[in-house]
Amino acid sequence: MKKPKFLEPDENLIGKWTIVYKPENKGLYNGNLYVTDKRLIYDARFDLSATGLIKETLMLQWGSQKFLAIPKSEIENTEIKSSFFKKQLIVHLKDGSKHIFDYGMLSVKKLAEAVK
Repeated sequence: MKKPKFLEPDENLIGKWTIVYKPENKGLYNGNLYVTDKRLIYDARFDLSATGLIKETLMLQWGSQKFLAIPKSEIENTEIKSSFFKKQLIVHLKDGSKHIFDYGMLSVKKLAEAVK
């Protein structure tokens, strides 16, 4: 997999998932989640209004694009929620916020391992 341009020079990509992101406030965004050894970076491909709903401190800008960037050091814990049709990874941050990544019917176990 080609290293995305927005990664820092000393940052290593662990994996990439095409996944739905559900902010706490509202919305539903389809895009790519990049997990590195330092952070989670979400590139919303559809409905980029995520910028208005997500804390500005978590937004990363590369050129004209904006990404959600969550430093792993800010993650309090993760939780897997699973039903027959819905598999979700919920990332709880130290500030009390939570970020939901929905993989539909596919397993989120490998994603959860990469986030640790």
